Amino acid sequence: MYRFSLLCVCVLMASVAFAAGEAPFYEDKLDLLHYIDHKGEKQPIESRQYWGARKMHIMRNFKLVSGPLPDQSERPDPAVEVLEEVDFPEFTRRKITFNVEKAGDRVPAYVFIPKGLEGKAPAMLCLHPTSKFGKGQVCELGDLPNRNYAVELAKRGYVTIAPDYPGFGDYTDVDVYALGYESATAKGIWNHKRTLDVLTEMPEVDPYRMGAIGHSLGGHNALFIGLFDERVRVMVTSCGFNSFAKYKGGDLTGWSHKGYMPKIATDYDKDPAKMPFDFPGVLGAIAPRPIFISAPVNDANFEVSGVKDCVNAAGKVYSLLEASENLKAIYPDCEHDFPPEVRAEAYAFVDSYLKVE
Repeated sequence: MYRFSLLCVCVLMASVAFAAGEAPFYEDKLDLLHYIDHKGEKQPIESRQYWGARKMHIMRNFKLVSGPLPDQSERPDPAVEVLEEVDFPEFTRRKITFNVEKAGDRVPAYVFIPKGLEGKAPAMLCLHPTSKFGKGQVCELGDLPNRNYAVELAKRGYVTIAPDYPGFGDYTDVDVYALGYESATAKGIWNHKRTLDVLTEMPEVDPYRMGAIGHSLGGHNALFIGLFDERVRVMVTSCGFNSFAKYKGGDLTGWSHKGYMPKIATDYDKDPAKMPFDFPGVLGAIAPRPIFISAPVNDANFEVSGVKDCVNAAGKVYSLLEASENLKAIYPDCEHDFPPEVRAEAYAFVDSYLKVE
């Protein structure tokens, strides 16, 4: 079992005296082993205690693009309602809704509870790709067999939960901007934090053994919830990202619509060079927690060399934190897919962290 280390941000607060919510702009987002101090000067990061400054800047710069998340004081009672319960040989499937906003907004989800559990079980947040089926796509209710990880993980003994992302499945009537969010990404992160609350309140779940998995849209959402919620102990991202500079030749239009982060267009001209954050920093800020990355060599959405750039940059942070084994990337010979042999390897990776006796 790897060590969950607490990085000492406090050591740096005096030397990195930026106002609350501010962070400096980093031109080179592949060089994660430096931070910019209050004088605007680059300082090397040569030991783990100094990593906290750069991690703080990464998270603040992410929020410049996504917009802020609600304060935890806005966390409502989930008030889970079970709409349907279906019995299967290996698990019970429940269709639920739960409250995520004090103002009122209920997220639909499927929950799978394995049969024959002895004691509290590990749990996985299963985030769906772009699909009209939403959560159903990962629950054997969609049209692609290589996406059914919520069911497959339940068969391996995990309690799994698959919520709808705004605009998909049974969750198409929500207006995230009318609710005050500056991006659907921020709303997704908030909803997924509340989904973890639902898991932690389930008597079958061990709240200290929870992870997140997703493909494509779900692949980057698994990283985003991991970035902002350390209850996520391990992440699997399939076809979920590459560096912005190598996404569609540097054209960030696909990231800038209302389903993601409109500020990428309105504030940063869809220009990777102007972006406050990039995926090397997202991966690095999650360190030392484990991440399994599947990046197919023929993925037309996320060009593979851009993934390798991110992994190589973040790997230096994992090495600094003495957790190199916790960052694993594979590059299968396929297109934008999550094939059976890759899922099997991903599940074994998750097992090695969440099923430790």
